[in-house]
Amino acid sequence: MASQLDMFSSPPEPGDDVVVRPRPRLNLRERRPLDDESMARILEESGSYRVLRRLVGRQIVDIPRPGFPRIGVIVDTETTGLDHTKDEIIEIGAVGFTFDDEGHIGDVTGVYGGLQQPTLPIPPEITRLTGITDEMVAGQMIDVGSLRTLLDPADLVIAHNAGFDRPFCEAFSSMFSGKAWACSVKEVDWATRGFEGTKLGYLIGQSGYFHEGHRAVDDCFALLEVLAGAGGVTEPSAFAELLKTSQRSRVRIFAEHSPFDMKEHLKARGYRWSDGSDGRPKSWWIDIDEEQLATELAFLRSEIYRWEEAEPPVKRLTAFDRYKA
Repeated sequence: MASQLDMFSSPPEPGDDVVVRPRPRLNLRERRPLDDESMARILEESGSYRVLRRLVGRQIVDIPRPGFPRIGVIVDTETTGLDHTKDEIIEIGAVGFTFDDEGHIGDVTGVYGGLQQPTLPIPPEITRLTGITDEMVAGQMIDVGSLRTLLDPADLVIAHNAGFDRPFCEAFSSMFSGKAWACSVKEVDWATRGFEGTKLGYLIGQSGYFHEGHRAVDDCFALLEVLAGAGGVTEPSAFAELLKTSQRSRVRIFAEHSPFDMKEHLKARGYRWSDGSDGRPKSWWIDIDEEQLATELAFLRSEIYRWEEAEPPVKRLTAFDRYKA
């Protein structure tokens, strides 16, 4: 009982034989605040957090490094809708950069971003998506001369979904026609590289970054970093793969005069309908790799036409005519 009461005994009086060791005093001057990157590393090393870093666009250089003789231009558009025949570009962004024949990226050589007032008010859903309002574009016009200066020397124009951007760009200006185009959605095998989707937001996030999305120039810079190997995947980079894929020839097959009751079979296989208004044959069509041509013709002859001598029209496509409207 006495030992339990000792817990509540009075503190020692002065003069008692008790040694009190003072606590070491903290030297506040020696405590240095951690910088942002150090704090990020501590969080990541804990295994409980994943940190996204803000993606910062590369600096423009006046004199690019030697050894990168090619010019690429990444293009992104914001539009009033999805139909290039009636909707309009309200913003265009472009980032020019150098590269070599192996797909190594050099320096950023130019940037352009501009707004344009459309003939009709911007739909509310487009404003919600892009943040671009009627007030922002009022009286604005894209500087065609500045854009042409950036685009004219380009060996390759890249868009993240070129099947969308190229028709809008060519409807806007003939400067985009006659250029080789590449699509960073379709011409890079993102799944093999460990990405769970092809949307730019997914690619950026899984690369360890975030950015202000749905503004044209910001999206161009973001795409450049993902293609260059943001997140550690550097050799071969996604851009090297894109460059190699863009140089391959593809084949467009027109299932001309196919039976009407076969349309669902064609749709299920990936064929799309052309009404003939754009100069193409009025028929179902599909783009495939050249090595798939024999297999696809065999399918059409046996499953669609049911006639072994059928010869549907075939057109070979290069980067100069892919992704046109």
